[in-house]
Amino acid sequence: MPTALIVGGTSGLGFEIARSMVQRGVQVTITGRDTDRARDVAAQLGPDVGALAVDLGEPAGVESALAPVGSLDHLVIAALDAKPITVADFDVAAATQVITIKLVGYAAVVSALRDRFSPGASVVLFGGAGGVRPYPGSTMLSAFNSGISGLVRTLAVELAPLRVNALHPGAVGDSARWRDLPEIPAVARTPIRRLVTTAEVVDAAWFLLTNAGVNAIDLAVDGGYTTT
Repeated sequence: MPTALIVGGTSGLGFEIARSMVQRGVQVTITGRDTDRARDVAAQLGPDVGALAVDLGEPAGVESALAPVGSLDHLVIAALDAKPITVADFDVAAATQVITIKLVGYAAVVSALRDRFSPGASVVLFGGAGGVRPYPGSTMLSAFNSGISGLVRTLAVELAPLRVNALHPGAVGDSARWRDLPEIPAVARTPIRRLVTTAEVVDAAWFLLTNAGVNAIDLAVDGGYTTT
């Protein structure tokens, strides 16, 4: 049975990816910042789903937190702190925190697990459309999502032949963040004239994890939003 670790799997896209993997017969472990919540969510996903507490905002503790993880076929890192930060009202502590989670924390996870990947294993790191299409309040989000692209390329070289790819979703129309908004300007600027769906992002993650010829790429799942 293939194994997978979903870092940031207690909510949002990470949770949906974990659920799809359980349905595919993958042995899944999810992580969240809080032990009890991670265990509660794991129980919702299935009786055999593992749960760990991992705080990417404290990267020095990542290695010990991941000590229980065994051999891995798939790693998805989807953890995110997307609080709005502007240059006009710059919060140094908040900016440091979000960059630490997304770049230092992501790299710390891969480093901690580097000797536990099976032959042919794959890694997917989550970025986002804000790395290419900034908006008011995306100062740090745009910075760290752009940084994910560079991180993926260097990890693919350092960890070869392990495959490492980045997935950059646009606004996800059926997600809790977007589904109840009365009007979303991004729709008019998206060639498919709608926002992407959770299922489409999950499918893209599975493609990156399982297609053995795809490596060191940035895959945008945004309906063409960042190309127009």
